[in-house]
Amino acid sequence: MTRQISFTRIEQAQLPAFRERMDRAESTEDVRKFFAECASTLLSDAVGNAGAVRHEDVSLAPGQTDGYILSDRLKSDPAFTTVWQDSDLPRIMTSMARGAVNRHTHLSKNPEKTESTLFHKQGKR
Repeated sequence: MTRQISFTRIEQAQLPAFRERMDRAESTEDVRKFFAECASTLLSDAVGNAGAVRHEDVSLAPGQTDGYILSDRLKSDPAFTTVWQDSDLPRIMTSMARGAVNRHTHLSKNPEKTESTLFHKQGKR
């Protein structure tokens, strides 16, 4: 039986900021950007190297089964693959992606409303 590493503590530390950023997202691009930033931070923390995972290494993919895509560079990094295969990171990433995909879907259903909100807020400043 293989031993699985748990990164639940890192997940719980990241979750409040992730949810807050998803709630503040005003466009589908915001959702994509916030997801990439939060996911790359989480994965870097899990690997133990602050710069190991870059924003462009993780992207939201609403059409994919898991809801995200990892870059080939990241998947070929031995330090990352070791941690990825022996941990609960795939579950954590799928959970984060599910929340981001839901927000993305919500914002994409009515882009006129999103745009009017953006213009309304800009006019009030």
